[in-house]
Amino acid sequence: MISSVLKPAAQLASTNAKRFPNESAEYRRARQALLVEEIELRRHIAHVAELRRALPPGGEVTRAYEFIGESSAASLADLFGSKQTLIIYSYMFGPQREKPCPMCTSFMGTWEEKLPDIEQRVSLVFAARSPIARLIEAKKARGWTRHKVYSDASGDYTRDYVSRDDSDVPGYNVFTRHDGAIRHFWAGEMGAGTVDPGQDPRGAPDLDPLWTLLDTTPEGRGADWYPKLSY
Repeated sequence: MISSVLKPAAQLASTNAKRFPNESAEYRRARQALLVEEIELRRHIAHVAELRRALPPGGEVTRAYEFIGESSAASLADLFGSKQTLIIYSYMFGPQREKPCPMCTSFMGTWEEKLPDIEQRVSLVFAARSPIARLIEAKKARGWTRHKVYSDASGDYTRDYVSRDDSDVPGYNVFTRHDGAIRHFWAGEMGAGTVDPGQDPRGAPDLDPLWTLLDTTPEGRGADWYPKLSY
């Protein structure tokens, strides 16, 4: 039986034998202290995920939402496919936009290659407010072949689960289906009102590994650089 009692992070860090050429004693002391914090962060991420999984049942979906897919119309239930869990990422590509949001595009570009893995467990689709022809055109322009894109032409879903004002903002929602009932499970709720000083709005942990990778560098993610559609 695996013990549920965690050893102190400092004790685990003390077992670290990694050393690198020409590092100073000052560097090693600071790095060991940072390792303790990294272990604590890993544990906190796991704790938050556990709390998320333990949420009580969310609100039942009783409204009939219709999306326009690449070949036909689809209900919310259709988007589940054979899975019991559905993720809908609503990206910023409303009719008023000439091109899709670069940040959303960066997210989606990362997930393109991961979809075969993700879809072993859950369904993941992408929705936006533009007509489906525009979504298909933009998808082809990026060379994406795995994304399932849907137009929320009426805006009913967007107004209920992304923005009451039908604003051009992103949204990440998770739904579950059990015993014939569809319920909302979780959504990203961190935004402009929850930012800390000097930060852009972000969730935790970041869903885009772009920022996680940059956080491991001395330059960091910065405050004046953002992805572009082309370079």
